[in-house]
Amino acid sequence: MLAEIYMMADKKGDDDGDVGVVLETKPKTKRPPLYKVMILNDDFTPMEFVVHVLERFFGLSHAQAFELMLTVHKKGVAVVGVFSHEIAETKVAQVMDFAQRHQHPLQCTMEKE
Repeated sequence: MLAEIYMMADKKGDDDGDVGVVLETKPKTKRPPLYKVMILNDDFTPMEFVVHVLERFFGLSHAQAFELMLTVHKKGVAVVGVFSHEIAETKVAQVMDFAQRHQHPLQCTMEKE
């Protein structure tokens, strides 16, 4: 096979004897966009409940959840995770449903990163 390629190159009149190889390139796929999930502060949801939500739905340790809860409390909002669209949407729905079932006005939103 290589001999055939070299003969074809010679027939084309290539002076330098280099042989070109055609490679099939795969189209590059873009990574899906990521979404920030954020928890918003309110004056009614107990801090302990927010810590519990962060531990339960975002897998944070108690210390991490407590620190993040304080950030929400002081700054009014905090990013609690970055996920694909489907996962972010699910997390927001889970938190909102859980807060509603426990009669807390806690708000959880998502936005494109």
